[in-house]
Amino acid sequence: MDVNTQETYGARPIKPRAPGVTFVATMPRYWFGGMKAASLLTNGVNLLFPAGERFFVRSVMHYLPQIDDDVLRAQVRGFAGQEHRHARAHEDYNVLLETQGYRLERFLKAYERIAFDGVERISPASLRLAVTAATEHFTAILAEDALTRGYFAAMNSEVGRLLMWHAAEEIEHKAVAFDVLQKVAPGYPLRMAGLALASALLGGFWFAAVVTLARQDAKLPPEPHREPTQEEKKHTPLDVFVRGIRDYARPSFHPNQNNNLPLAVQALRSLGLETA
Repeated sequence: MDVNTQETYGARPIKPRAPGVTFVATMPRYWFGGMKAASLLTNGVNLLFPAGERFFVRSVMHYLPQIDDDVLRAQVRGFAGQEHRHARAHEDYNVLLETQGYRLERFLKAYERIAFDGVERISPASLRLAVTAATEHFTAILAEDALTRGYFAAMNSEVGRLLMWHAAEEIEHKAVAFDVLQKVAPGYPLRMAGLALASALLGGFWFAAVVTLARQDAKLPPEPHREPTQEEKKHTPLDVFVRGIRDYARPSFHPNQNNNLPLAVQALRSLGLETA
């Protein structure tokens, strides 16, 4: 990381930002370096973001009255503001996908009915918070991986800007839900239960979203694309997931043990959303 910063997690304010993204209908369907599979894979997780981000906010804000640490309270409010903006921005992106010919309503209704009308409704608040903490860990390490590997440079400029902004803020607030969990419901068994449920839900719904999009994509008019190179095939999100599970399972784990904040600061500065 080539950014020098004296800021540390906890001392750095978490503030909502506007990404300044404008989507146009002429954007290519295969916007990720011309690769069909990579575009569909990323579109799949994009479908999950709006409802998922709002679930994270509900899970963390539920415990705000129990938090007496002023710094953590401020972080929770900043977290909520960032996640609300992420949800709205990805809803705008989903509208663009529909203009390209994808039909999302049926999948999104099923996803929300199972995950939120179902699983969320019957789960205790502490488990919902534990799921949020684990999922925030996954999104932060996926963000770190994308930033480190330079994926955003290969993307259509507007989608790349959206995802780089989102990635940077996920790293910035990655420990908030975890710190709230440690404050209000500490304990390794609960943390592991959250990890297990987060892994199953995120992995399962992401897979279902990609399959849904791929089936629809096959019926749309052909569009030029390229196959990934052998080097591009070597690394997949599954590799990141496995590493994330292994790290999170350590009893002494804390998200801030991996100081990737300079990477997020660098991304925000490159987007013009952070001054030097």
